[in-house]
Amino acid sequence: MVPHLADPLTALAHGIGSQHDLPISPFYAFAGAFAALFVSFLALGLLWSTSRFHGDRSGRALPAALQRAADAPATRTALRGLGLAATLAVLLHLLLGPDDPARNPAPGAVYVLLWVGLVPASLLLGPVWRLLNPLRTLHRLLRRARRRPGSDHPLPTRLGQWPAAAGLFAFTWLELAAPDPASTTTLLIALTVYATTQLLLAARFGERWFDDGDAFDAYSALLARLSPLGRRSDGRLVLRNPFHGLDATPERPGLVATVCVLLGSTAYDGFSDNPSWINTLQTSPLGRTPTATLGLLASVALVATLYCLCAPATRLVSGPHPGPLTAFAHSLVPIALGYLIAHYFSLLVTEGPRTVSMALGTDNAPEPVPPLGPGGLAALQVIAVVTGHVLGVIAAHDRSVRLFPPARAVAGQLPLLALMITYTIGGLSLLLN
Repeated sequence: MVPHLADPLTALAHGIGSQHDLPISPFYAFAGAFAALFVSFLALGLLWSTSRFHGDRSGRALPAALQRAADAPATRTALRGLGLAATLAVLLHLLLGPDDPARNPAPGAVYVLLWVGLVPASLLLGPVWRLLNPLRTLHRLLRRARRRPGSDHPLPTRLGQWPAAAGLFAFTWLELAAPDPASTTTLLIALTVYATTQLLLAARFGERWFDDGDAFDAYSALLARLSPLGRRSDGRLVLRNPFHGLDATPERPGLVATVCVLLGSTAYDGFSDNPSWINTLQTSPLGRTPTATLGLLASVALVATLYCLCAPATRLVSGPHPGPLTAFAHSLVPIALGYLIAHYFSLLVTEGPRTVSMALGTDNAPEPVPPLGPGGLAALQVIAVVTGHVLGVIAAHDRSVRLFPPARAVAGQLPLLALMITYTIGGLSLLLN
């Protein structure tokens, strides 16, 4: 998609702006995608017969001095203070600034710097939101002020990441389906409700609630699985092959839902600028918001249904497995990352600097200029989507040869390969339509 950012409200309300035909041949895009998937699948089947990824047991330890600096109380306090200060600035702009996203940086801070900016930040630095999260910091400060001893209730194991999945869906609904997502009133209400809910639940279950209960904590941690920076099981800070971090993704309840919300909401964002869907929203007897909500739900449900259909198919081909859904859910993370890059790259590098300029009070800031022309952006988007799927095939293959007998490992991946092809067709169709 090529963003058209003349209307900041449109850009922020839909994540990216209007969709236009891209200067790239659909035939070559689809042919290249299918060739990449089939070649990688065949090569893996022939050359990759044993598991090579070792989760959080691998990685080259970084110098001890660097780890001491990263883990120092002063470093962590500074990052927590930065998160609180940025949150306070956003709240002040929402309370005192104009109700106009062209002149108020708060909507851009939420929808661009937070939602989109967490992608490169987590990929480069790991799960940074754990330290920047102002709600974690407020929870700690409130605990110290109350001097409450540690008597937290245990979290139900079956809860897993379901709260984070629900929180991510609520945020994407706010961005893509709410009546006035960039309104200061809307954002104030949404942030107040979310913060109050999170702090009350953390007061009951303790700080560990944020790991799986906070949408942005889970979002950042999931993307950080593909970061070259990570922690070994012994706590050492290491440089690692990102596949090792991906392989260490915990198989938790709600993991599939979390990834499917990311995939489905991004797909809906791409489809929401289609003229036929815009006409449906405008003419629907239900009204725009209920129709958009149903569209978002349908998109997430479609992604989830297609993935869930792979579980019985994989079990049928490869034999019984106690948790086929969560066992291969980590292979969807690079696909979600590819879609996020394809859809939001241009928004971040154009609207991000403009938001920062407004926050700093810069007058007469120049209009943001896209860093890539239409052809370059089209190539980046196709490459991001295809690369995400190829990385997903590699992650799924390595897990398959670990879980299943050699004679069935490759055949057991055929349902997942079919799923990857289906997702690829859908993703490229949204980009090239």
